[in-house]
Amino acid sequence: MFGLLIFIHEGGHFLAARLCKVTVKEFSIGMGPKIFSRTSKKSNTKYSLRALPIGGYVSMDGEDEESDDPNGFCNKSIPKRMLVVIAGAFMNLLLGFIIMTVIVFSQKVLLSTRIASFDEGAMSQEKLMVDDVVLKVGGTSVHTGNELVYEIMNKGDAPIDLVVLRDGEKITVEDVMFVNETDMGVVFGVCDFNVYQEDQSFGNYIKHSFYRSCSMVKMIYDSIYNLLTGKYGMDTISGPIGVTEAVGTAAQSGLPNLLFFLAYISINLGVFNLLPFPALDGGRAAFLVVEAVRRKPVDRRIESYVNFVGIMILFAIMAFVSFKDVLNLIFR
Repeated sequence: MFGLLIFIHEGGHFLAARLCKVTVKEFSIGMGPKIFSRTSKKSNTKYSLRALPIGGYVSMDGEDEESDDPNGFCNKSIPKRMLVVIAGAFMNLLLGFIIMTVIVFSQKVLLSTRIASFDEGAMSQEKLMVDDVVLKVGGTSVHTGNELVYEIMNKGDAPIDLVVLRDGEKITVEDVMFVNETDMGVVFGVCDFNVYQEDQSFGNYIKHSFYRSCSMVKMIYDSIYNLLTGKYGMDTISGPIGVTEAVGTAAQSGLPNLLFFLAYISINLGVFNLLPFPALDGGRAAFLVVEAVRRKPVDRRIESYVNFVGIMILFAIMAFVSFKDVLNLIFR
């Protein structure tokens, strides 16, 4: 799975570089010691497979240094360089959206946001009514039952306002309360009502595919925000070791769960790489934006130093999280 996601990501960079006629020196899947390599006689590009499945790279002429090659990365226009930089993350997002579409089209039930019934002892029943159509949860619009359940889970640890359509009129229902559950020290809201199903039309399947994919993107941003604000503790973070264990668990529980996990990781990679953090694709894109505003490039030494610091921080976080994952495996 890691190999596939890395190949899709780096393949995006590679195809965009080829499209923009950038000189590519090496296309590598994996990091560290080389297992296999082959150099194309036509393009002089080296294709490599390396030992550690923790990443990959597309090495381009003029990427981190000045170059006299007119097809060097540094000598291309800002729009072309921007395309090459964001293409990897875009491919991960595209793969995730495609997988999510396959998952949705394989389902026989499409959930609406219209309340059908309440669970016994439901706290939300004090404010909500059967046949209410929920439009917003805590200010966030919801279009499908899956979005509705997620937003209640994410925000329902405290009383929240819901916008509903009741008897043809939009009204705001304030301070709706839900039952809470705690997992790994994090408090979540629990949706305590059931919703009606929607017709299994092609249009509804497309709608659910789109909104479930967008909801997954939002879920990842919410996770980052909740981590930075302290709602999620460090115990909730996993690195490659923890993710591998989770993938194994998903695979044992069936293909749909494995596909969902693959979509989540793929979209996660796309979203994370677009963050404006040094050494990530988003960080490189940020430098291009600064260059466009200033109408001259940032000093290469400054950019290299900032990216070096960024990658050291990322390696430190990965080492810490991997150490935690190993301890969890040992003591569990």
